[in-house]
Amino acid sequence: MSSNTPLNLSELPIYKKAVEIFTLSQNISKYLNHDLSTLKNDGTEDSNIYFSGDIVQQSVSLAPEILNAELERYSERKYKHIASLKRLTNMLYKNSYRLERSNSNGKDFLPILRSELKKFKKLQRTWLLTL
Repeated sequence: MSSNTPLNLSELPIYKKAVEIFTLSQNISKYLNHDLSTLKNDGTEDSNIYFSGDIVQQSVSLAPEILNAELERYSERKYKHIASLKRLTNMLYKNSYRLERSNSNGKDFLPILRSELKKFKKLQRTWLLTL
């Protein structure tokens, strides 16, 4: 471990926020799935149900990317993890807008997720200066 890497990575503010976003995404997805899992009158499923799974998949990858970037010795590999983290954050943001167009009461929670993602992006900028 390099000298500027904290001994307890889970204490990093960006890591804590990533875990919060994962928990929030998971809870939103559960809430939305209840509304979106029923079939439409024509027997088809609501395509928005896939976006609810996407936000969970993307948010679960945030914390591991942070840890990988922190533990990586070589800057080239470190920046690959950082780029991946940025892509995941942007995809989460886009999918939250897609889900907001769904026919569910749970869509009211999506602005909260985007608000947390904005805070996460600010933490990212600060965190990048420490790497």
